[in-house]
Amino acid sequence: MNKAPATTPPRESNLFGLDYRAEAAKMPRLPYSIIDVHSHINGERAAAVYREARALYGVGLTYSMTQMPQAQGVQRILGDTIRFIAVPDYSNKDRAFAHGEGYIDTISKWHAIGARMVKFWVAPRGRDLGRESGDWRILTLENPWRRRQMDHAASLGMMFMCHVADPDTWFKTKYTDAALYGTKRQQYEPLEPLLRDYRRVPWILAHMGGWPEDLDFLSGLLERHENLHLDTSATKWMVRELSRHPTDRLLTFFERWRGRILFGSDIVTNDGHVGGTPTPGPPTPSAGSIDEAFDLYASRYWALRTMYESRGDRPSPIADPDLAMVEPDRFTPLSSPTLRGHALPPDLLRIVYHDAAANLVNKWWDEHR
Repeated sequence: MNKAPATTPPRESNLFGLDYRAEAAKMPRLPYSIIDVHSHINGERAAAVYREARALYGVGLTYSMTQMPQAQGVQRILGDTIRFIAVPDYSNKDRAFAHGEGYIDTISKWHAIGARMVKFWVAPRGRDLGRESGDWRILTLENPWRRRQMDHAASLGMMFMCHVADPDTWFKTKYTDAALYGTKRQQYEPLEPLLRDYRRVPWILAHMGGWPEDLDFLSGLLERHENLHLDTSATKWMVRELSRHPTDRLLTFFERWRGRILFGSDIVTNDGHVGGTPTPGPPTPSAGSIDEAFDLYASRYWALRTMYESRGDRPSPIADPDLAMVEPDRFTPLSSPTLRGHALPPDLLRIVYHDAAANLVNKWWDEHR
């Protein structure tokens, strides 16, 4: 694990002063475009910065959990190279309605503008928001409205994405109250019956299923549920945990489940990053200028491509505050983990970057227009 140099204040997304444009030029030009199945693109001005970063790193199609008021502006910038994933109205102060009955109408609205995937965000920290609203179940799979939402989305021909768990580091620190949050394994108990009941619907579990730390557990899930797929999004989390696995172990896992692991970044854009009025959306790392925003977005693609395509260990250029959260005496919020180059074979790399998403998500979209 690495501490950032103390000479000048480093950017969280560029600890070592990399020129991400020059770095992109050094990377191999792929004979196909990368499909990013997991992002949050908001803000018209920020989307233009993202467009440059995406193009430099070979990404040609982005699936995004954009806030609905932002969809038209984002589409003006990215055209038919962005596709939307349905999300609830997180700005609605009536959370019980927005994540219950109201989500059914929201799903219909997203479907009308082309979305063919629906997101269910049920991270453990959603229980805090639920308690504040009077019902801890609002942002969980135990929400009584959840099956009605799934029935409705399935009837419209929409596939499912689900964020079900958070990093082990959070269960060591933020989620120590197991009576409220449950254990990490308990996050999956309400999920598996739904995977069985909606077996005809493809599912993508975000962030390597929420458990990149335990590949054996993920293999068990994939064995039990043929409709289940994983995406590789949440760059800091993936770099930290996938780099800890020996290369032969990770390659064995990716080979065994080829076609069921899809590339994603979890890049979050916001007009506040480029000096504009902040756009509503999920919390984002800091940036306050076009240059900083470019580094923020490009760093995610640099880190993921470096991990999957190169060999050897190097310090990640992206600060990872989880290190200090777990070991505050050893790390600072600007410490970074080791990034291990796993050098996926070219045929497997193509499947992760392009073919898995093309054969699942793109095909589903085309068949359910």
